[in-house]
Amino acid sequence: MAQLSILLLGGTGTIGRATAQALRAEGHQVTALIRPAANADLLPGCTVIRGELSPDTLSQAMSGIEAVVSCLASRTGAPKDAWAVDHAANSAALKAAVAAGVRHFTLLSAICVQKPLLEFQKAKLAFEAELQAAPLSWTIVRPTAYFKSLSGQVARVQENRAFLVFGDGKLTACKPISDADLGRFLALTLTDPEKRNRVLPIGGPGPAITPLDQAAMLERLFDRPVPIRRVPVALMSTIIAGLAALGTVSPRFAVRAGLARIGRYYATQSMLVWDAAANRYDADLTPEFGTDRLEDHYAAMLRGEVADDRGAHAIF
Repeated sequence: MAQLSILLLGGTGTIGRATAQALRAEGHQVTALIRPAANADLLPGCTVIRGELSPDTLSQAMSGIEAVVSCLASRTGAPKDAWAVDHAANSAALKAAVAAGVRHFTLLSAICVQKPLLEFQKAKLAFEAELQAAPLSWTIVRPTAYFKSLSGQVARVQENRAFLVFGDGKLTACKPISDADLGRFLALTLTDPEKRNRVLPIGGPGPAITPLDQAAMLERLFDRPVPIRRVPVALMSTIIAGLAALGTVSPRFAVRAGLARIGRYYATQSMLVWDAAANRYDADLTPEFGTDRLEDHYAAMLRGEVADDRGAHAIF
């Protein structure tokens, strides 16, 4: 297998760290461009360059690089943050890559851009379009739900509190993928010709699971019934309307309304491939990769082996 010189962006996040590990395991030489205050110890075996995503820093970082892997993503999904990171930062990196003669650019995107109702999804799609038009080979990876984004209620259940679901608990489904499996998939895009110049949705091993299935996993792990509390979707819409009204006089409430809209989206839209012809999400059309399963992740959390490292990826 060819060993490549890789520039990794967004490497200090949980997926970035897993991707760095996967790239190193394949024998690639990995350079990570990280923020000045970021912890370089999170990226063992990588050459670290500290700096902001400025043209000069990017130009320096691209020297001798054959491929870029970008795991950059806005932390909150708020419009200003999304256009600054998901679009502008990636766009600056792409320009520097083209100028340096980089041959390939792999982008970590998201499967939710299939139905772009939110500003961060539009920012991601804007950069996807730029990347597909650029004079280099590319791969766009659109993963389904992450383990960490589905782990926020483990502590609730551990405290004997109810597991929250929207509607009947079957409004949405997903094939969640672990950071490690996603990192390995991203690494494969650099050497597998079948993954070049393609948009690739990807999930973890099936079957697709609903929120009620997640509650059932916790029932098995705790060996006791888990109470379910059903939250009407209309309640979320009422809250959003109230925050939006307050947002006309206070930017703080406008931001909260935007974050609530993101929460409602994930509470009502499946993270599966969207079949436009059939007008539905389709689990069978959603590719699977890896071996890690969400229930095993929950068990590892309860044993204290992994942390609740959701950051801005929490649904609850």
